[in-house]
Amino acid sequence: MKPRASSPQLSEHVYQRIKDEIFDFRLLPGDSFTETELAARMGVSRTPVREALVRLGQEGYVELSSRRGWRVPTLDFERFDELYDLRVILETAAVRKLCERATASDLDTLKAAWLVPVDERLRDGQAIARLDEAFHAQLVAAAGNREMSRMHREITERIRIIRRLDFTQSQRIQDTYQEHAKILRAILQRRVDQALLLLRSHIETSKAEVRKITLHMLHSARMAHAGTNVPVT
Repeated sequence: MKPRASSPQLSEHVYQRIKDEIFDFRLLPGDSFTETELAARMGVSRTPVREALVRLGQEGYVELSSRRGWRVPTLDFERFDELYDLRVILETAAVRKLCERATASDLDTLKAAWLVPVDERLRDGQAIARLDEAFHAQLVAAAGNREMSRMHREITERIRIIRRLDFTQSQRIQDTYQEHAKILRAILQRRVDQALLLLRSHIETSKAEVRKITLHMLHSARMAHAGTNVPVT
């Protein structure tokens, strides 16, 4: 009888697939599922699924459920508030450094994405969500502090699901383009106080939107997503 073991690569693959299902609204907060269900859907044995779930449980993305094995935790708004507060600290520190020493070429990628005519703006919410994450990550990375970037990446993952809900609304997409453009221009003009004010306002607006999230919004996001046929209970 062959030992029931999985390769690290397979376990990592399953881990990332489950995490993507959470971020892409295929598994919603409160959804319950079993290792057997996931294994069957992903075409693997239960071993890599169990290994992936244990790791995701340690990171807080799933938790053991007395009813059906595992579940996605309900949204913890107080924790999200704390994570957004950390974002403000890290990103304002980065922007302050950028205003002191950044050159226009340091921000070429961001300028190409956000300083565009209205008719050239993207409309797809998922694409904008990825672009938005990249905007904030690149601001922090351009400041040149690797530990700051690492911490910022961790925070970004923790709040990804709720940030992506922002971009199911067309008005929020347009507002984000305008706000990012203003932040970039202030940085390029080395107007540090204005850049910091704009950035804080931008993040605080997103933080306020989090409090408006309802179960209906989550289910609507799931239905709008291409992968709406994931069976959960």
